[in-house]
Amino acid sequence: MSTAFYTHAECRLHDMGAGHPECPQRLDAISDQLLSSGLDMALLHRDAPLATLEQIERAHTAHYVLQLKDFLEQVQESGEPRHLDMDTVACPGTWRAALRSAGAAIAATEAVFRGDVVNAFCAVRPPGHHATRDETMGFCFFNNVAIGARHALDVLGCERVAIIDFDVHHGNGTEDIIAGDDRILMASFFQHPLYPNSGAVPMGTNMVNVPIPPYTRGMEIREIIDAMWMPRLEEFRPEMVFISAGFDAHREDDLGQLGLVEADYEWITRRLKGLADRHSKGRIVSVLEGGYALSALARSVVAHVRVLADV
Repeated sequence: MSTAFYTHAECRLHDMGAGHPECPQRLDAISDQLLSSGLDMALLHRDAPLATLEQIERAHTAHYVLQLKDFLEQVQESGEPRHLDMDTVACPGTWRAALRSAGAAIAATEAVFRGDVVNAFCAVRPPGHHATRDETMGFCFFNNVAIGARHALDVLGCERVAIIDFDVHHGNGTEDIIAGDDRILMASFFQHPLYPNSGAVPMGTNMVNVPIPPYTRGMEIREIIDAMWMPRLEEFRPEMVFISAGFDAHREDDLGQLGLVEADYEWITRRLKGLADRHSKGRIVSVLEGGYALSALARSVVAHVRVLADV
């Protein structure tokens, strides 16, 4: 088995309330679709460990991590949910879920780097790509992909890694963390204008930001990837590829207005897999971000993971 699938039951304990789009049922939908498609049997299933504060602090400030830890532990003890902003709610299960999500990215990075598996997908929540160095926002607490990427660089000794973000929303948190770090090249497309209304002007030269207008369809996005992402990525020659895998650019997802379908996610994954095969010994760590139309999310994840697993 070449593809590891990281998740944990505690990721379902983070619950921001009835009607919130970032809900525990997202992971249930993915699990059900993996089973019904038969893909479940082709994956190496692993429990996500708990990240340590030291590991998280490679992407976030120590002050932020300790402040958030204290806040989430107070919520845990009180048993009462509390808002951090209009969209982001902490509940008693949030602290453990956030540690599991970051821990999955780290464990997957280590397993892929060691060659235990060729690649990995982390079906975890809360998501991470809006979490900046020192701010919680947009459903995100810790920036899982940035934590994994910094672990590859600072602990495992990689010299160059790529972060690819195909969520419908700009990964402002990831950009805030890695801007100016020339060991990381980040390539993304995102609907613009749309929350968080950033990214049109990159924060560093190590960014390939492609804002695209609402109602752009998959074939246009494929052309953008070939024209704007791939030359920079090929030149950069990453030793590992990280993916912020958001599936809310799907045409069925109401949180955006783009027109991707499962075949587009399959095509994007094949392009990134080819890149990793050429430069990174096939090493890919993909971490779930957005995707809120449950059926579309589950079908898109299966399309993505099927390419990773070569089945």
